[in-house]
Amino acid sequence: MNDLVLFEVKERVGYIILNRPEKRNALSFEFVAEIKRVFAQAESDENCKVIVIKANGEAFCSGADLSSLQAMQKNTYEENLADSNHLKELFTMIYQSPKIVIAQVAGAAIAGGCGLASICDFCFAIPESKFSYSEVKIGFVPAIVMVFLIRKVGEQTAKKLLLTAELFNAEQAKNYQLINEVVAANEIENYVYNFAQKLCTGASEQSLALTKQMIDEVQNRNLNDALNYAAEMNAHARQTNDCKRGINAFLNKEKLIW
Repeated sequence: MNDLVLFEVKERVGYIILNRPEKRNALSFEFVAEIKRVFAQAESDENCKVIVIKANGEAFCSGADLSSLQAMQKNTYEENLADSNHLKELFTMIYQSPKIVIAQVAGAAIAGGCGLASICDFCFAIPESKFSYSEVKIGFVPAIVMVFLIRKVGEQTAKKLLLTAELFNAEQAKNYQLINEVVAANEIENYVYNFAQKLCTGASEQSLALTKQMIDEVQNRNLNDALNYAAEMNAHARQTNDCKRGINAFLNKEKLIW
């Protein structure tokens, strides 16, 4: 039996590969647990600077699988809460990871799968990809992804996507600012790899982690608190080895490869 989630590193780019193609990479409790396990492995791998999440098969991720939907009807509130927290923990791991996370979407990203793509720092998709937050169509709610989506695209766009549950293509997803670029299917692998390589070689790992952390944190503070926090982080960053190394290279007109 194939592993549910594969992991490989190619020149500091770590690939987390969803490998449940026969189920359109649909999310089950066990599948989410395996994604969390492999993601933690990628985070702790010193040879991995940028993480790419992609999938084998025709779909990126089609949301909850049938067995999970059936279980929801029989579970107690406590069981459903534990299952909800399980997915919340995965989304939080990705959103708050100190490493940059890129979604490479080839095929459908529906419901929880659309959420998985949405919470990554960058998302690239092929023209044939389809997206939908389809939960309200089956009497469910897009509860967890909502928290991240409003941050990403604002209330008005989030309402349109979450309340209409419309199916939209990659170009529309780009217009909604859900994804960064639409890339041809025969080019996306190299495109994402080259994009990840620019992050690997062109920016300090410490700086990327601190900047990502700050983008999350400043949104939770009022203006004065956010500015005080920013000043403290500015001072902290100046003391890091990466900053000292970068400034020294700049002053000496040396090309720096991170």
